[in-house]
Amino acid sequence: MLNKELNALKKLAIALPGLCLLVSIGCSSQNPPAARRAASSQPLPRPAWLQKEPLIIVGNWDSMPIFRRRVGGGPVWQEEDYLKEHTEETVLKLKDLGVTMAVIHFYKGFGLEAEKEQLEQSRKLAALCKKHGLRVGVYVGSTIAYETFLLEKPEAESWFVPRFLGRPVVYGNQTFRKRVYFMHPGYREYMKRVVRLAVEDLKADLIHFDNTSLQAQPQIFLHPQAVQDFREFLKNKYPPEVLKKRLGFSDVKYVEPPEYDRPLTAISDPLFQEWTDFRCQQLATYYAEMESYIRGLNPEVAVESNPHVGISGHNTAWEEGVDYPRLLAHMDVVWTEEGNPARVTEDGILVSKIRTYKMASILKNRIFTYTGGTERGKLEMAQAMAYNRQTLGMVGGVLLPDRYPEDQKNYIRFFLTNFGNYRDVDNLADVAVLHSFASMAYSNDLPWQSAMLFEQALIQGKVPFDIVFDEHLKDLSKYRVLVLADQECLSDEQNRLIREFVNRGGGLVATGSSSLYTEWRLRRREFGLKDLFQIDPPGGRGREAAARRNEVGQGRAVYIPSVRPALPKRPAAPMTSEYWKLPVNWEELLSAIRWAARDDLSLAVKAPLTVTAELQEQKGTGKLLLHLINYDVDRKPQAGKIEVRLRIPRGKKAGQVTVLSPDEAKPQSVVCALKNDRAVFTVPGLKTYSVAVLQLQ
Repeated sequence: MLNKELNALKKLAIALPGLCLLVSIGCSSQNPPAARRAASSQPLPRPAWLQKEPLIIVGNWDSMPIFRRRVGGGPVWQEEDYLKEHTEETVLKLKDLGVTMAVIHFYKGFGLEAEKEQLEQSRKLAALCKKHGLRVGVYVGSTIAYETFLLEKPEAESWFVPRFLGRPVVYGNQTFRKRVYFMHPGYREYMKRVVRLAVEDLKADLIHFDNTSLQAQPQIFLHPQAVQDFREFLKNKYPPEVLKKRLGFSDVKYVEPPEYDRPLTAISDPLFQEWTDFRCQQLATYYAEMESYIRGLNPEVAVESNPHVGISGHNTAWEEGVDYPRLLAHMDVVWTEEGNPARVTEDGILVSKIRTYKMASILKNRIFTYTGGTERGKLEMAQAMAYNRQTLGMVGGVLLPDRYPEDQKNYIRFFLTNFGNYRDVDNLADVAVLHSFASMAYSNDLPWQSAMLFEQALIQGKVPFDIVFDEHLKDLSKYRVLVLADQECLSDEQNRLIREFVNRGGGLVATGSSSLYTEWRLRRREFGLKDLFQIDPPGGRGREAAARRNEVGQGRAVYIPSVRPALPKRPAAPMTSEYWKLPVNWEELLSAIRWAARDDLSLAVKAPLTVTAELQEQKGTGKLLLHLINYDVDRKPQAGKIEVRLRIPRGKKAGQVTVLSPDEAKPQSVVCALKNDRAVFTVPGLKTYSVAVLQLQ
């Protein structure tokens, strides 16, 4: 049966859908208008089931025998466990645990012919999952196990990327897994065959594309076709006169991508900048094509990929060719394998994935990450309930029920029992923290250090905030304050939108070199937002401008010279969690936020700095939900009473407050008083996680 279907697939002529992805967003008056970012002309509809159902997943994509045999080093019982994964008994145990989806092995890159035995097992497991009401996701790899693949498709050798700086481009120490230029027409056609088999034969509910973070790394783009594509990208993006202004010349016939692997601080070379943008564009274009093809086969199949590091301090645009707004326009779910297990470290750093969850939420996505079955499983699940959307993440492998911790089972049951409180919610945020593409992509230092530390102050200060991107500047009406934490590179158009926001009554808090550079990272004589800052840039070496608070139009603007790190990071190093200690001037930052918001923030929570809060509104139910997490639960199993002051929407009254927690035997009703437009109540005895549900009247 499988061979028949594979032969049929080989005869398919798969047309490449037309894509029109480049749009202009405008540049500074110093530079002529130019196309920069990618966007879909019209977003494709999302699967309806994904908006209604909880996602609690398990996975077994690396257990297939062909892969484990080739990797080596496994236990003698590995294949016994593999066969056990495909039994009805195992599926029933998953169902009983509360699992709602299994992401199963499907295609690892050895070739459809080489993997046909495992494909039969995938079909068997998928059918059992469907029989018992579990959704099915399937794994699709992006590397090529060339030893078997070339036996099936010898011409695929032209897909492989050449050696980079004298080294073969492979997957880590698994040298049998070669990497390809993903925009090669032959590779794209083959991957569509793989996807079609998953959708039509296995009836997959979700396609999991793995290794997205590796696909657009710098070394991939030394492929001959990538070089030519880069030249075409430059010619299509800019007219000749703008190319000359950009690069010093207009004929790009001999331009080549930079062969460069050393860490950088500022990325000022215009070719490096354009190459970064190009790689982000190509990756987004590839997944736009895959999404379009999948939706054409079945619009109810969800699309998911693995960009790997989330918002964890890595310059993903430079390192991986990942620009989240572009990429996630074509995704329903994305993975993060950033690590960062939820905790408070011995030196007092609160470590979380909150930024990644917030990034996905603003971009209408949800996150898969490892949660249950680990030492910190309860805290990871709590974090997902508070900050993710309808998704508890991956709670373990397919054989997990036999040894699953009882307290974590309780968290799964709590999530399912109370799922009505996790559907159709939006977070209520007073503050927007901008991650501008040019600022964050063209530097590895100050913009990342300042943004991550300002966000840390907001997280630990329990100030409701979103992370926003360039396109969100067009409508900031949701927010009271915009934060520019050393967002250096802003176009004249972006400065105009920010200026209008403030003049209409918004608040602005800016630090350091914000707006001092154009979107091409060319230094301005003055701040682009000098009229708001009302201050000159710092002068001579070592001099720092003074802080300023200004009334501007109907709004307020604050300029702060710097976000002062308690643990400065090394130059060019990623701004990862070992540096996330609260900045020295965190109280000054929060004071500036309150002043810019005219002391009218939605939420005030009196609790330790190691407790976080997320405020949400549920559509159509009149519910406000306040999620509270004690990240220091290892040292302080109970955070004590939490005092809350919460702004009530105009025309509404505060009704009953119910506190729910998987750490408590039953819900607790608490007394709620109304003072002016604020609901005032106390959450008793926070352990790991509680959610206070306020019913509005």
